[in-house]
Amino acid sequence: MQTFKIGVAGLGFIGLVHIEALKRLNNVEVVAVCDTQRSLQEKSESLRSVSVYSDFCKMLTECSLDCVHICTPNNLHYPMVKQALLAGVHVVCEKPLAVSKNEAQELANLAKEKGLIHATNYNIRFYPLMHHLRAMVKNGDLGEIRSVTGAYLQDWLFYETDYNWRLDCIEGGVSEAVADIGSHWIDLMEFTTGCRITEVMADFATTYKTRKKPKQEVETFTGKMLQPSDYEDVKIHAEDYANVMFRLDNGGKGYMNVSQVFAGKKNSVSIKVSGSKKSVIWDSERPDEMWIGNRDGANELLMRDPSLLYPEAAAIIDCPGGHAEGFANTFKQLYKKVYAKMGDKQVPADFPTFEDGLREMALIEKIVESNEKGCWVKT
Repeated sequence: MQTFKIGVAGLGFIGLVHIEALKRLNNVEVVAVCDTQRSLQEKSESLRSVSVYSDFCKMLTECSLDCVHICTPNNLHYPMVKQALLAGVHVVCEKPLAVSKNEAQELANLAKEKGLIHATNYNIRFYPLMHHLRAMVKNGDLGEIRSVTGAYLQDWLFYETDYNWRLDCIEGGVSEAVADIGSHWIDLMEFTTGCRITEVMADFATTYKTRKKPKQEVETFTGKMLQPSDYEDVKIHAEDYANVMFRLDNGGKGYMNVSQVFAGKKNSVSIKVSGSKKSVIWDSERPDEMWIGNRDGANELLMRDPSLLYPEAAAIIDCPGGHAEGFANTFKQLYKKVYAKMGDKQVPADFPTFEDGLREMALIEKIVESNEKGCWVKT
């Protein structure tokens, strides 16, 4: 079996999740990482037996990488991905793929031109019950899709003293909450239902017009306690809350709520699909359960078990029913497909590619436009 040499750029929370998932695969080896000197020093215990770099270009040229995972702030995605593609290296990039549709389009075109494997890290698709829901829709179990609603809720920006680089429009891009978590929800909705958004109507909110920014770096979700003198006031323009109504290409309608200031919800992705035969509700905080609603019979609670699910869902389950699989496993299952493709070009690209990253970036720009104009905008 061929073993692929992997580099990871960015050692924040999500970068370490990538590394942990990659270590669980049999055909890859993380041989190099890249970040600031400070991050490299702080995380030295996690970096045993790998080469460490603070220069991305140097990592690319010295390590003979097969693939690189880009887990850096959003504004660095485009230059790093482009650099890797030009060097002939396959790429897995965190979402959003870029900070503009034009950048995302260029990267998608370049990856295709170079004939390189490319993936955008929409991992939530890889909860097994989401693959099962997709199969249910395809097989007509739900009937005609009438509406799709749901939310992505977190509370890590709940306080005025909560701050992250994503709130900086230079590093984060034109959108914060919608680009960060809303893009996950939209990708999940279109993936599971097969429906495409044709129009959007958005309303954003910024909870704190001024936040207390720590004078030292604080990682996402860490919630470190600092003293009042450790903060400085900064103006905030990015949204931390958004409502988005949308219309679908099949005539159905929908609604998405995203919030990073929803007390008590740490990382809850919920989707509710209403069909002409059945309805379905799923929440990522209870990922092994899916509620199925019936009008003329008993409702059901389907548990994640490979013996009960459609084959495409069972294929991304490694444990028997009753043995929980969660967030970290979604990364593993995504990467299994990426590296299966890398090992055999005849294998279909059954994972989110740069085309999916481009799709989400185009929708994000339309959602931002709708919020600014206060009207429906065609996608």
